[in-house]
Amino acid sequence: MKKSARALAALLVAGLSLTACGSSGDSGSGAGSGGSADAPGAQALDRASGVTTVEFWHSMTGKNADVLNGLVSQFNAAHQGRIEVKAQFQGKYDELVTKYKAAVQQKGTPALVQVYDIGTRFMIDSRQTVPAQAFADKDGYSLDDLDPNIRNYYSANGKLVSMPFNSSMPLLYLNTDAFKEAGLDPAQPPKDLNELADLAKKLTKKDADGKTVRYGFGAAVYGWFVEELIAESGTMYCDNDNGRGNKAGKVVFDSAQGAQIVQWWADLVKGGYAANTGRVTDDAQAAFKSGTVAMHLESTGVLRGYTEAAKFGVGTAPFPKVTAADQGGPAIGGASLWISGPGHSDAEKRAAWEFEKFLTGPEQQAAWHTGTGYFPVNKKSLDDPKDKEWVAKYPQFQTAIDQLKATKPTPATAGCLLGVMPQARKGVETAIEQPSPAARPPSRPSPTRPRLSSPRSRATTARSADPARPVRRPAPRSARPAGRRRHPPRAVTP
Repeated sequence: MKKSARALAALLVAGLSLTACGSSGDSGSGAGSGGSADAPGAQALDRASGVTTVEFWHSMTGKNADVLNGLVSQFNAAHQGRIEVKAQFQGKYDELVTKYKAAVQQKGTPALVQVYDIGTRFMIDSRQTVPAQAFADKDGYSLDDLDPNIRNYYSANGKLVSMPFNSSMPLLYLNTDAFKEAGLDPAQPPKDLNELADLAKKLTKKDADGKTVRYGFGAAVYGWFVEELIAESGTMYCDNDNGRGNKAGKVVFDSAQGAQIVQWWADLVKGGYAANTGRVTDDAQAAFKSGTVAMHLESTGVLRGYTEAAKFGVGTAPFPKVTAADQGGPAIGGASLWISGPGHSDAEKRAAWEFEKFLTGPEQQAAWHTGTGYFPVNKKSLDDPKDKEWVAKYPQFQTAIDQLKATKPTPATAGCLLGVMPQARKGVETAIEQPSPAARPPSRPSPTRPRLSSPRSRATTARSADPARPVRRPAPRSARPAGRRRHPPRAVTP
């Protein structure tokens, strides 16, 4: 415990330095809403000549991109001769933000951009956008249909800074067959970390030679899960109410909860009850889908893929709390949409707002939910007949619905607004890796070095089943740096 606490404390010292120099833009104390409050009215489009083009940068791939492009086509058809949205894939979330920063310098930003959750503080500080709240206030447009927890995440000082679009949340996934084999009831999942550890021991299975053929627990070494556990505990990740009142100046999770989480994870691996797949998301997912891990932390975005790929019963449970007495809840992951201000005409801004309203309508969010597995940001979408049919087909998703409904919006469950969240996540992952020797899934040889991570952790970023979740794939050996091991920042959300 002392070792992990020291590691976490060292991480936080580094985090303070990063925070002091890492945030761009506004250096004031207020959380702010960023950008300009200049939200043009509907007449801006009436005054425009010809078709108003909206350049839209996004990070969706695969099936998610197909669904998004379908929605874009539907919108363009309804606004033919007036508005045309041109969706452009710009790479993974971190790559998109890098391109956006360059576009700011070159005064060539897109009219609309999708930015992941942990990029929210950066976007506020950039002062390049018009807050969604400004458009809503201009039109008298009600935001009440937005899920309150999702709206909570993308608000600062009570004002909506961007329009939520693709939202995900964490769940505990269960191999229900493994539970039954061990004489356990999957309808009675663990509620906190102690219960999860107890069940992990009972679910771990060895063969006649003493070799582990199934671990009780397994998850990617991923800082998002720690952020979620801290939110579940009801405590703050960073100061000033998670940066929701005044601007965050430091991370504050060097609390008992933070150290407890790090040590809990390390102890399970050291005891041989949790598989070590390192930071490679694909490996952690594969371990669960193959049946070599009985309990697993992941996003709602992989639920459909799991139910279709697994050859065993897949169950879901609420994300565990740190202790049974905790009163918090999970924070939202995913991304939101930002309307650019400087350098764009009133018609472009207004057209982008019309597209945002379209994408977050109940019918469109139902189509987005059922087509991708992302959580609908519009509450009314869950009443759509097609959405109800989808939830009936995948009843495991009801867990996510119930979990979000049971979560009270608070600064803790809003998540931290911090300009250097990607670096903070990397630091947490390093802290988790340090204390313990590794335990690998049965299909993998044990590493020779007593660390939770492996050389596979030195990786380039790729895309998993959930585009909000970049995954790690091994970098070519020639591309790996010599000498001291380095882990690039993991730039996602869940």
